[in-house]
Amino acid sequence: MRRALSFDNSPPLSVPLRFFINAPVFTVLAGLLLLWAGPQALESRWSPYALALTHLLTLGVLASAMAGALMQILPVATGISILAPRLASSVVHALLTLGTLALAAAFLLIQPWLFHLALCLLALAFLCLLAACAGGLWRHRRLAEQGSEEILLAVRLAICALFATVVLGVVLAAGFAWSLSLPMALLTDVHAAWGLLGWVGLLVMGMAYQVIPIFQATELYPRFITRWLAPLSFTLLVLWTGAVMGYLGASHPATRLATVLLFSAYTVFAIATFYLLWTRKRPKADATTLFWRTAMVSLASCTPIWLLQHITDADYSVLLGVLFIVGFAWSAINGMLYKILPFLLWHNSQRNLMVALRIVPKVKTIIPDPVAVRQFWAHLPALLLLAAASLWPTPFTHAAALVFTLSVGWLGWNVASGLRLYLRAQKAITQTLAEENRAP
Repeated sequence: MRRALSFDNSPPLSVPLRFFINAPVFTVLAGLLLLWAGPQALESRWSPYALALTHLLTLGVLASAMAGALMQILPVATGISILAPRLASSVVHALLTLGTLALAAAFLLIQPWLFHLALCLLALAFLCLLAACAGGLWRHRRLAEQGSEEILLAVRLAICALFATVVLGVVLAAGFAWSLSLPMALLTDVHAAWGLLGWVGLLVMGMAYQVIPIFQATELYPRFITRWLAPLSFTLLVLWTGAVMGYLGASHPATRLATVLLFSAYTVFAIATFYLLWTRKRPKADATTLFWRTAMVSLASCTPIWLLQHITDADYSVLLGVLFIVGFAWSAINGMLYKILPFLLWHNSQRNLMVALRIVPKVKTIIPDPVAVRQFWAHLPALLLLAAASLWPTPFTHAAALVFTLSVGWLGWNVASGLRLYLRAQKAITQTLAEENRAP
């Protein structure tokens, strides 16, 4: 495992930035939709509001952030870039953004033509993303940095999981668009598992192997985790899919065993990451540390809640969705934005300068940590309220939606402030260089 990142391999700033900006924007849209829909959005995972809300978060937020992180971290951590990063990022971002909006509208309005439109846009978006990533991994395979094997393995498995997610999503969208007779509930469960546990979970796992030790100043992950956990999780997901879609069914003991083992694998990742964060070399927890700890607690909580669901036959699917999507994935993304974005803005400000300039903002001043920590203390009650609303929708949903929207709006404001500082610095750098060139 490499501790160093090769930031000279970074793609142009616009490549990941457009995806990172999508994350708070679509999260605010999801919060506003929940505020408007009220308790009925959380009473059942099958309601139109719940489906629209879920896809705003999984596509507009998680898929956007994962795509941006993949395009940024893959070259600096492994030396391998996606094909044509400028073109690929522009096309994927446009198609993914429009497709997500179309799909959310399709669920809310129940209009077949919107499902047709969303199906075309999203299929093209992910086809382009898969082609760019797979092509880059193959074309530049000899450029892989030594020590990046574990990260590349997790990324390759995550891309395979994304392919399965897209295929299942296309089938489901076709079922809605043309009213096909399909086992929609079963396909939805498998689609969600490959999208969340496969694509999102494996990619976060692979990225964490690199960014947690570097940005959080922790020890390296144990070798057996970086080498075996991702392929084990992927294998268990394949076995679970075969069991649940075959003759065994979801209630068969073999299927439940595969589920327990799959959740346990992610619990091992959560416990290992939490331990590294707790024993980090810097005693004071910064904002990113707090977000990552919250993410790991949320991820580890999914296993006992799933077990409780099957022991009591109660339905905790909405709570599991809240903990995984908002508690785990969104918390990790929110925290990493506070590390990755300021560093990228600083790096882009000075990467082409021949001499050091004092007007280049420092990383810690672009989004100061105390500002980010205050937003975390808005995020935490929002998560707790959302968890409560998933169990008792009527008394908690509006409060949860309001606090969640305010928390994400706060993040958006912090990101916008960092971008404004960067743009002002770029203007000042340009003027300073022009004056120096005019000087005799």
